Amino acid sequence: MSKISIVVPVYYNSDTLMLLYEDMKEKILGKLGDYELVFVDDGSGDNSWEIMNQIREMDGHTQCVKLSRNFGEHAALLAGLSVCTGDCAVTKQADLQEDSEIILDMYESWKKGNKVVLAVRSSRDENPIKKFFASMYYHIIHKLVNDKMPVGGCDCYLLDRQVIQVLELLDEKNSSLTLQVLWAGFQTDHVYFHRKDREVGVSRWTLSKKIKLAMDSMLSFSYFPIRFMSTMGVLFFLASVIWMICVLVEKFTVGTPILGWASLMCVVLFSFGCMMLMMGILGEYVWRALDASRNRPPYLIDVVKGDDQGDGSSGASCIETNHED
Repeated sequence: MSKISIVVPVYYNSDTLMLLYEDMKEKILGKLGDYELVFVDDGSGDNSWEIMNQIREMDGHTQCVKLSRNFGEHAALLAGLSVCTGDCAVTKQADLQEDSEIILDMYESWKKGNKVVLAVRSSRDENPIKKFFASMYYHIIHKLVNDKMPVGGCDCYLLDRQVIQVLELLDEKNSSLTLQVLWAGFQTDHVYFHRKDREVGVSRWTLSKKIKLAMDSMLSFSYFPIRFMSTMGVLFFLASVIWMICVLVEKFTVGTPILGWASLMCVVLFSFGCMMLMMGILGEYVWRALDASRNRPPYLIDVVKGDDQGDGSSGASCIETNHED
């Protein structure tokens, strides 16, 4: 009989964790058969860890993982995937914005042979500004990075054990876990759902984190930034040559004096701004290369509490400092 693991990254979710467990218990846990819950505390400063352990005491199919500090949601998901023991694993957000019943549909799709099942948002209740920027991000990723990215976007997905092993081998930092899953190229299916607005708690998904995700997605999976820089260089070179020819022709045919200090300064300042932009993009690549060369693990596991299911280690990806049964 197959086993499914449900991996939940936790970051300041003390007000939703118990509600999440009760929702899953009511709707899906009794229908899954053999299952496992894996909660990963990503350095929360509230009492999320205590509530996770309360759930573990209520449900013996639960593992609680505590990272040494906040590493980010994608690192927390990788940590959960590294310790889960299911034949497949599905990621689940703790904000109650996704209907838990979509896990049943994703599980059935996996049983049909699909190794990746994406939960794609068909619609969402969030405010227009948030929907606009989310749609813009996924549209850009779909057009410029990976055309397999659903235009509606996806926050959770089900992965076969084989896909999990591939993600552990990649061991990438400053990257997008969703794009890594799509890059792997395994047989993929989509399950559509309606995303509700958040009613409990406050989102920690800040603007700076959104910007970093967009930059990581572009720089790690697309050559567009480099091609953009090359194209801008060629265009500026051609424009300068054409402008120089026009100025010289006008000087020798019409006799117009070569003046224009103000226009010259505008061109110089604009060109300098473009060069600084290009240097900033190159700096992002250099920093990412340096970060990768240091070979630091993307996360560090401090504590794992649950049934005795191995050492919970993911080789080079983590260092586990304490394991408790």
